[in-house]
Amino acid sequence: MPEPDAPVAPPLSSPASSPARRGGGGALLVGAGIFLSRIAGLVRERVFAHFLGNSAAADVFRAAVRIPNLLQNLFGEGVLSASFIPVYSKLLGEKNEADARRVAGAVFSLLSLVTAAFVVLGVAGAPLLVALLVPGFEGEKKDATVQLVRILFPGTGFLVLSAWCLGILNSHRRFFLSYVAPVVWNASIIAALVWGGRTYGGYDLATIAAWGVLAGCLLQFAVQLPVALPLAGGIAVGLGRGSAHVGEVLRNFAPVVIGRGVAQMSAYVDEVIASHLPSGALSAIGYASVLYTLPVSLFGMAVSASELPEMSREAGTTEEAREALRARLRAGLRRIAFLVVPSAAAFLSIGDVLVALVYRSGKFGSDDVRWVWGILAASSVGLLAATLGRLYSSAFYALRDTRTPLYFAITRVLVGTALAITFAFHGPGWLGISDHWGAAGITLGSALAAWLEFALLRGALARRIGAAGIPVSVMARFVVAAAAAAATGVAAKTALAGHSHYLIAAVTIPSYGAAYFTIAAALQLDEPKTYLGGILRRFRRR
Repeated sequence: MPEPDAPVAPPLSSPASSPARRGGGGALLVGAGIFLSRIAGLVRERVFAHFLGNSAAADVFRAAVRIPNLLQNLFGEGVLSASFIPVYSKLLGEKNEADARRVAGAVFSLLSLVTAAFVVLGVAGAPLLVALLVPGFEGEKKDATVQLVRILFPGTGFLVLSAWCLGILNSHRRFFLSYVAPVVWNASIIAALVWGGRTYGGYDLATIAAWGVLAGCLLQFAVQLPVALPLAGGIAVGLGRGSAHVGEVLRNFAPVVIGRGVAQMSAYVDEVIASHLPSGALSAIGYASVLYTLPVSLFGMAVSASELPEMSREAGTTEEAREALRARLRAGLRRIAFLVVPSAAAFLSIGDVLVALVYRSGKFGSDDVRWVWGILAASSVGLLAATLGRLYSSAFYALRDTRTPLYFAITRVLVGTALAITFAFHGPGWLGISDHWGAAGITLGSALAAWLEFALLRGALARRIGAAGIPVSVMARFVVAAAAAAATGVAAKTALAGHSHYLIAAVTIPSYGAAYFTIAAALQLDEPKTYLGGILRRFRRR
């Protein structure tokens, strides 16, 4: 790591300028990396469910992972995407390599200092954090959570530095590595569970899994750093005093950190609520979350992450710049919706098939499948709003406006928290069902609040650059195709009731997908031909 007075580092690698590398190509690389990491994540969750199910130890592990994640979410990928990438990408586009290197070095230095301080505070203050964030945990359950939090906090620090690597890689259009890197994180946890599961169980196995998480965090950072460093021209250690560009990053940084903090507050409020529900609620929400975030990551994050550097390069005040931004938004929103609409419909209609395929094993039985499906179905109500909202937020970040998404995030959190409390504690009584279904009330409250945030983001952006959305006629065809696919999936799983859940999944899921693409093509949508044609072309090249 060079000192400030070290010899000048090699020139920054300039990002490719070919249009083929932009937009859809970048989204494809992000999606491919996320797909592989999410597949590894599903394997991890299946192994976890096999050994720990919805036990008290599973609750402890979920809570312990969530608490230090505050650090990652405050200073990680989302914050750097909003504050660092727009400034750094703009400097690269202007061929201002010296300032770009200075900004990268200052951000890394500041992140390292702040992260180290938070890690020390987190380890020392673990008992207080556990008491505040999961007050429903008592006795052995509480003590085990404190122990795991102390193991996990240093690992989260490495994930924050991994986010710096992601910012560098994305700005240079090296999308794949940063999004596939979590595969090694997942592999480390899987290895720990498989090794420990042969001999240990309960809280002991949860502790072993926590050590696997710590090792995985270090590995995830280690695989990205050797590629990110040369692209950034090394790290010029310093705090960037006097640099207007570093100052802009920091000005953007503060509102986004506050916004992420507000969002995290919502997540921790949900955790507090769940800690007062019957045992297993935290882990059940965690299992549902893994499936829910799959389309959010594959489609929403893939498009938003690849588009942010491009929108940042093109953002301007002229009508030509606004039209370019609107065109990118329309194309991105449509790409997202085409795949997210059927994802939400699948969670509602055949979510039990998906949950059983991924989790049903060992300690995870049929009752667990129904419980997690209910939670997943409730959260899927807001799936489209959450994924489209990511791209609208990215457009604001490209315009160097981090405050507007912050205000709307605060609104979403306040409304979502009120709804979650109401639905979790009163919903089951209103419906005359078991209290454990309050977990679905938590996710339903968040889902409805996501639609409010989406409407606010879309309206504010339309006033800023003009309307940019999906035509009603196109969205209607997406919905019709998804409804037809849902009917097909329900018919298939009903016809095979009583058979192996693997057989049901092997028939139902392909039938659902084939029905959606077939009906979409019959409705004269361009996407089926585009997606299938792209896949065929790639296979022909090989």
